[in-house]
Amino acid sequence: MLIDKHGRKITYLRVSVTDRCNLRCFYCSSKDAIAWLPHEEILSYEELLEIVKVAISLGIEKIRLTGGEPLVRKDFVSLVAAISKIPGLRDLSLTTNGILLAEFAEDLKKAGLNRINISLDTLDPKKYKTICGYNKLGDVLRGIDKALEMGFSPVKINTVVMKGLNEDEILDLAKLTIERPVEVRFIEFMPVGDGAAWEEKYFMPVAEIKKRVEMLGPLVPAQKIGAGPARVYTLPNACGKIGFISAITEHFCDKCNRLRLTPEGKLRMCLFSDEEIDLKPYLRGNFSRKDLKEAFLKAIKNKPAKRSLSFSPHRIMRSIGG
Repeated sequence: MLIDKHGRKITYLRVSVTDRCNLRCFYCSSKDAIAWLPHEEILSYEELLEIVKVAISLGIEKIRLTGGEPLVRKDFVSLVAAISKIPGLRDLSLTTNGILLAEFAEDLKKAGLNRINISLDTLDPKKYKTICGYNKLGDVLRGIDKALEMGFSPVKINTVVMKGLNEDEILDLAKLTIERPVEVRFIEFMPVGDGAAWEEKYFMPVAEIKKRVEMLGPLVPAQKIGAGPARVYTLPNACGKIGFISAITEHFCDKCNRLRLTPEGKLRMCLFSDEEIDLKPYLRGNFSRKDLKEAFLKAIKNKPAKRSLSFSPHRIMRSIGG
């Protein structure tokens, strides 16, 4: 069992398998030219598996696979299948932009994937192109349909709310939960990464987002799955749920149960901190699995009690892992 020095039980590891992506979302990418990690710098599937096995042996129970866009990496389904077979794993999930999901959902289900989070900030094709760089909205909607058809539960839809860009769609997105068993999660716009397009004028606090949603009816607190930061509710007679994640206005550091692994093998103790432990030498050098375990324990020891209120991480989100 992994308990940090602040008494938090660490059970969750987010694993980024690539920094590459088939979208150019303005808040996730840098304004500068994109420089992808060289292929040899990214961890192989064998190396990722070794890290995941060590993590689970120490007490990690939940693995989430992220990117960039994880589905663009070749043979990704084989990695899902291998991880799903590791004894001690209780939950294996995926965060994706959904563009390739209709193609891979069935294979992912067969491989042992439990749950899916899909990023979707708008239901308007023109806005989708403005926010994400390409008009791929139809592909994402087909991916959501396929995930539901394959029986993934819950299917969560992650929506970053940006004032002046998609705030007028809050009600339309919330309405998705009335007839469909999805959980729409409204997320505050976060400043992450040097050169990323974060501006305060886009920011809308969760309190205001929630007030908008309540125009559809009273929000009733609902039971949520997992120990994530979302506060979850249901609308009257709705099939799905609505969640709110207040990463800026209401910090949830005291309940943080996670670590993050970047595509090139850096273990991050906090999203809003650039402190990392490089695990790659433990995989490509003359080290043992015991040494790799010690590196994990060092990370737990160094996990901060809370995020810095004045610090924004220098790495952009696609290079950290969404």
